[in-house]
Amino acid sequence: MSPQRIFGVVLLIVGVIVMIVGMNASHSMADRLSNTFTGRFTDGTMWYIIGGIATGLVGLAMLLFSFRTRNA
Repeated sequence: MSPQRIFGVVLLIVGVIVMIVGMNASHSMADRLSNTFTGRFTDGTMWYIIGGIATGLVGLAMLLFSFRTRNA
């Protein structure tokens, strides 16, 4: 397995974990209160969710589009 694929798997796993942390944070009392009055989540929660999705997509792209190099 190439280092690029390993790094892609690591990024995908980290992205999923960060997104899950963000989704769990969205159910906290502070986020519920913020959502009630402003109609959106707190900035920290949004960064976790968006960052997790972006990291997961980069990891998935690295897995799908990793090219094997030929040793001459």
